[in-house]
Amino acid sequence: MVRKSMVLRRRPSGMPGPDDFALIEQDMPEPGPGEVLTRTIWLSIDPYMRGRLYDRASYAPAVKIGEVMTGESVGEVVASAAPGFAPGDIVVGSRGWQTHSLSPAAALTHVDRNGPPLSTWLGVLGMPGVTAHSGLKDIGQVKAGETLVVSAASGPVGSVAGQIAKRAGARVVGIAGGPEKCLWVQETLGFDDCVDHRGLDLAAGLQAACPKGIDVYFENVGGAVQAAAFSLLNPFARVVMCGMVAQYNDANPPPGPNLAFVIGKRVRIEGMIVIDKPERFPEWRALAAPWVKEGSLKYRECAVDGLERAPDALAMVLRGENFGKMLVRVGADPA
Repeated sequence: MVRKSMVLRRRPSGMPGPDDFALIEQDMPEPGPGEVLTRTIWLSIDPYMRGRLYDRASYAPAVKIGEVMTGESVGEVVASAAPGFAPGDIVVGSRGWQTHSLSPAAALTHVDRNGPPLSTWLGVLGMPGVTAHSGLKDIGQVKAGETLVVSAASGPVGSVAGQIAKRAGARVVGIAGGPEKCLWVQETLGFDDCVDHRGLDLAAGLQAACPKGIDVYFENVGGAVQAAAFSLLNPFARVVMCGMVAQYNDANPPPGPNLAFVIGKRVRIEGMIVIDKPERFPEWRALAAPWVKEGSLKYRECAVDGLERAPDALAMVLRGENFGKMLVRVGADPA
């Protein structure tokens, strides 16, 4: 048997594409002491991956030329040399764009195949869901009666953040790209309003949707969307800086906004990386899994088939063409 892996062939200039990667075959590895070999079922595709393709200092190391592209997956154990893991177990936490992954047991978490769909452990119950939970709990601290605005509202982070805020009693306004996404955000997720950032006048639309200003802004996009939201921030507003996907392909970041208003309005702006709060993962999953199972926490997924489609899936995310959590179905789902 062989495993297939997608490695970085060259550093992309602008939007990454299939030519920037190479699909290679390798001998199937055998687990050493404390290691687990898994067969990949679902592979997560996330905006942060664009940052890993730059050769520059960041909060996480860049993927090296010839190295397997990083990415979290859900898989089935096929061989184990670690106590507590047996063939047939379903786990989340293995990494890499590959059909089979060799992982330390400490990096893996068991998943109940009879619980929520396995794909949800990479989306609403995975890193995106935990990001929304941590961003609001640790920074946003939204309260009943406040107005929360979230960009990329139909995405896996924004959709969860808005639903959490609704449960807290806030007025929630989403920003999304296109009428179809905006309609889903309002009708399915239950947001109070949603502004199409592709419309004629984003600033005017957002102002109309937020007559009392913005108390909490959950940032996933940057660019013109950020500028429109910043202009409506109330005194003592909180801004959760989660992502800037509109700028990830820019070789040089554009000039930043004038932040003088932050002082007068006493605005709190804080960046976040969810891996800084590992305790939030089990906390969120224990809280949200029953909501997913009963259907009260809504989510949407977008999937392509085959490991060879992973570069296309990443480009879709960076262009905003996905509707919901982006996934690659690499192998058969036993659940």
